[in-house]
Amino acid sequence: MNQFANSGDKLAQQLKSLGISNQKVLDAISSVPRHLFVDQILAHKAYENTALPIGQGQTISQPYIVGKMTQMLVEHGVTTDVLEIGTGSGYQAAILGRVFDKVSSVERIRQLQFNAKRKLQQLDIYNVQMKHGDGWQGWHSKAPFQAIIVTAAPTSIPEQLKLQLADGGLMVLPVGGETQTLVTVVRQGDDFIEKHWESVKFVPLVSGDTL
Repeated sequence: MNQFANSGDKLAQQLKSLGISNQKVLDAISSVPRHLFVDQILAHKAYENTALPIGQGQTISQPYIVGKMTQMLVEHGVTTDVLEIGTGSGYQAAILGRVFDKVSSVERIRQLQFNAKRKLQQLDIYNVQMKHGDGWQGWHSKAPFQAIIVTAAPTSIPEQLKLQLADGGLMVLPVGGETQTLVTVVRQGDDFIEKHWESVKFVPLVSGDTL
């Protein structure tokens, strides 16, 4: 028997007790095997509600925050055309791929992008398109997006990302340096309505792409 059998279900139950209530999001967390997205040496910690290192100075986000940010998009009425900035391990992209019809994801570290792509193929998730590039620039040719989710923290909200939101679209991102806050931005024509939520801790969103 798989040593991780039922681990996803238990994690989903834990997140439900913390306020993640959307069934579609909980089903995605239950069905995506998080242990595939971490180094084998850390696999025993994969279903704990904690961020873990994935190499290259990057992390796989805490499951609670993955669930919360995804749920925010669902509650806003998003169904498709989601842009993720910072593919990282590919775990958040896999969750998005199970919840939304069409997802695009940008990663600046080519090796991470390659690994993530392989893992999503392994899980038969084919509605996530990936690109190697600078997250600050978004993905112009695929804009506008119903939603943008950023999984690394810029010190200020990138202007290019705001402009790639569809009218009525939602962006969810951590903003800050030493102290960071989860922020939502809703586009209303040429206006951008910001709301600040809870304290979070993400790796920085670095400008520029790399090999």
